[in-house]
Amino acid sequence: MAAQKIGFIGTGVMGASMAGHLLDAGHELSVFNRTRRKAEALVDRGARWCDTPGEVAASSDITFAIVGFPEDVRSVFLGEEGLLAGARAGSILVDMTTSSPSLAVEIAGRGAEKSVDVMDAPVSGGDIGAREARLSIMVGGSEEAFQRCLPFFKLMGANIVHQGPAGSGQHTKMCNQIAIASGMLAICEALIYAEKSGLDPRKVLSSIEKGAAGSWSLSNLGPRILEGNFEPGFYIKHFIKDMTIALESARSLGIHLPGLELTLQSYRKLQAMGMDDKGTQSLFHLYQSGEAGK
Repeated sequence: MAAQKIGFIGTGVMGASMAGHLLDAGHELSVFNRTRRKAEALVDRGARWCDTPGEVAASSDITFAIVGFPEDVRSVFLGEEGLLAGARAGSILVDMTTSSPSLAVEIAGRGAEKSVDVMDAPVSGGDIGAREARLSIMVGGSEEAFQRCLPFFKLMGANIVHQGPAGSGQHTKMCNQIAIASGMLAICEALIYAEKSGLDPRKVLSSIEKGAAGSWSLSNLGPRILEGNFEPGFYIKHFIKDMTIALESARSLGIHLPGLELTLQSYRKLQAMGMDDKGTQSLFHLYQSGEAGK
């Protein structure tokens, strides 16, 4: 694949690795991050720093963004110095943030007015998946834009599926987060049960992770829990955001999700304890403290 002009917005826990894969493939990379120091490693490797998202889009054929919250997505894409303000007709903008399906549809509509394709392509796989280019990428948008972006998605992920029109990627990510949410409760309950029953939780994990109970979260976050490592592969504050979006979307569809509601309540307790910036596996603290279910 010939080198192309690519932009990347958001060089945090996951974005830095994702952008790095594009740079390693030989593409001309322009970057912006709200905190410049988080992009310095990429700049040192040859990326070009831009002062605004709009400047990134103006110099790129395809621009990827992965930021924090829907309000950040709105600012980055629709702000006065945002991506759509700088994007050229015929270019593509890709939002890889987990955000609102309705916002994805709105931004795609605004892009169409400028002859700019906008895709929603949230990811799953955490910091490990980003580092190892093994992310699952769930894509919404036109088939033509998907095919143009596919070679770049393949540099960042291993499971890439075009789900349908604008908003479809975000709806798919909501399904992913709903499945993970109750699963984290189950993982913590299994490990606290193992601990309190006098078993060696590590031996228990080695048995159950290869059986019917197996999951990505059990195999990757279970060991972190047992090591006492609660640093983020994915922030609690972002998981709370995702669950809130999922519940809002579910209500608009006339669906009641009691398991998701219970998980969100549990994570809000951690938030009240000042643990916003810890990893989602920190839910185990509630079980250790006896606060789970209260």
